[in-house]
Parts: sequence; structure tokens; C-alpha cells
Amino acid sequence: MSNRLFQGIIHQMHDSVDRVIGVIDDNGVIIACSELVKIGEVRQGVREELVYSDDSVAVGGYTYHVLSGNKAEYIAFVEGEDKLAEKTAGLIAIALSNIKNLYDEKYDSASFIKNIILDNILPSDIYTKSKELRFNTEEVRVVFLIKFYSHADVVPYDIIQNMFPDKTKDYVIGVGEQDIVLVKEIKQGLDVKDIEKMAKTIVDTVNSEFYCRVCIGIGTQVDNIKNLARSYKEAQVALEVGKVFDTEKSVISYENLGIGRLIYQLPTTLCEMFLDEVFKNGSLESLDKETLQTIQCFFENNLNVSETSRKLFVHRNTLVYRLEKIKKLTGLDLREFDHAITFKVALMVKRYLTSKPVKF
Repeated sequence: MSNRLFQGIIHQMHDSVDRVIGVIDDNGVIIACSELVKIGEVRQGVREELVYSDDSVAVGGYTYHVLSGNKAEYIAFVEGEDKLAEKTAGLIAIALSNIKNLYDEKYDSASFIKNIILDNILPSDIYTKSKELRFNTEEVRVVFLIKFYSHADVVPYDIIQNMFPDKTKDYVIGVGEQDIVLVKEIKQGLDVKDIEKMAKTIVDTVNSEFYCRVCIGIGTQVDNIKNLARSYKEAQVALEVGKVFDTEKSVISYENLGIGRLIYQLPTTLCEMFLDEVFKNGSLESLDKETLQTIQCFFENNLNVSETSRKLFVHRNTLVYRLEKIKKLTGLDLREFDHAITFKVALMVKRYLTSKPVKF
């Protein structure tokens, strides 16, 4: 990690410093340098010389300065032994120290968050680690689970990280080859609809710019870091339930799952018993495609016969005939509210059972 980080910074500094500059590690090996051919060389005796100096020493035509807070783990160097070399080495050491500390803090924070959402850390250790990382445990956050379905030549992690560059508030974590978790800090009391708009923006951006299809599950808001694992599990449930009951949606919020969440948690044997009890006079299989479409439209129009017939482009009497046919086949009159609820739940239960893999 540090080698790539330091080399990138040294490369950027090279144009502003008219001397050879670089970094050596605790073994005296050059791990980053403005002259690439020098990488891998060993600078003997530098660490020993620094033991008896105040973080800076000039030896062998170069000036060396320890990166602050690193206990001589890394040492910056500048060509020359004059005052300018000494000052330049000091400035480079300060700059590299600050950049490394920021990088390490972000990296450790992301790993910390990942351990929390995956339940890989003891609850008693969460607050201890938070203090070490100076992590604010009381901010309001929400978990987005972003599933990529396209296998295009893109890196899901990089896409989401570039969309949310504020690494002090938003944490992007890879939990699978195609699954990315975004832990986002939000305002207190933010409405679910506003959170769903954020998710929809992600979907639209990925679709339009990278031609990838994604689906996002959203957990509930939490105001304590220890509850992030719960929000992550809710986001997982949202995606799973959405695959069964809301296949056309690309954004599914746990809070809006409704009765689908309850059905998803029921054992299949109980669901099968329910269907057997509801359809004593027949079964869902006895209903043809046209009848099922009529039922769906009837539900979408709040059991309104006139509105449903208009949407289906059929005469009102034709719709009434179809509803009577359904009543005769199933024993349920969809024009009665209680019967309609029972039938709606039965349809969802059937869809849930169909989605479950057959076990042998």
C-alpha cells in the first residue's frame, strides 16, 4: 500500500523539486524515487545515523528526514547536503506523513465498518476501536446494498467510490465481486423518499454512464454505529424480497416492503397450508393468464369496477362476468374487501413459493 502511495506523491512532486527525491523503508530500501532506476537500492547506515540526530541527517550526498509519527519506519530523502536540501526533506516528510495518516485512517475506518456490518467484531470492541479511529459513533447513517448484474468491463467498487468521494462521511465497501455496500451519513430525520431518490440517482448514473444494470436494497436509518449490521441485513432482505414481489423495481427500501417482508419470513409448509385452506374449491392454477391480468388490474385500481373496466378496455358487464367466474372457481368474491385481501396475500404467497428452490 505505502509503496504505491509514496511513489504516486513523489512522482507529482518531481516537477516542483529540481533534485532527486524519494523514500526508504525500515530496511533501508528505496521504495519510491523520482528516478525510477534507484528503486530497490539499499541505503546502508542511514537509520543508524538518525538515531543520534533530531530526525534529520546528511550522509553520502543526500539529506534524510524521518516521517513524523512513524518511528523511522519511513524516511524521506533529497539529493544534496545543503540547507535547501534539509528544508526540502523536512517539507516532503511532513507532506508524506499527513497523506499516509489520512490514508491509513480511511483504510482502517473502512475495514472497521466492514467488520461491523459483517458481524466480525465483538460489540464490546466497537466503541474501543471507534475511539482509536476518532470515529463518530452517533451520526445518522443508512446502508445501501448495491448489486451489479452486468458483467461489463467496469469495476463496481471504483464506480461507487468515484460517485461518493467524501471518505470522511461515506464508506464504500466491497462484499462480493458484484456487491458493493455504501454506508452513507445522512441528515437527522431524512424522509425515506429522499433516501430512495439518492439510490435512484445511483441507478440512473450507473445505467447511463456505464451501461450496467444495478439494483439497490436500502436498510433503515440508524443513529448508532453498532446498529449498522442490522441496517445491512435489512438491505439484504430488501433485495431478496424485491426479487420475489417487486421484480420491476431497481430500488427497494426495507421500510416499504409491506406484507411481502412477513411472507418472506414464513416457512414454506405454512404457506402451502394457507393456500390449501384458501382455495378449497379450486386452485390458482385453474385461472388462465387473462383472468390473472384482470385480477391484477382490479387490485391496482383499488377494487373499482368502473375504473378497471376502463383500463382493460372491456365493458363493465364483461368485468363483472369475469369476477363472478373467479368467485365460482375460488370461492372468493374480489368485490368484498376481506376476500380481496385474502386473494392478494394468496397471490404473493404463491409467488414466494414459486421463487423458492425445490429441495430433494
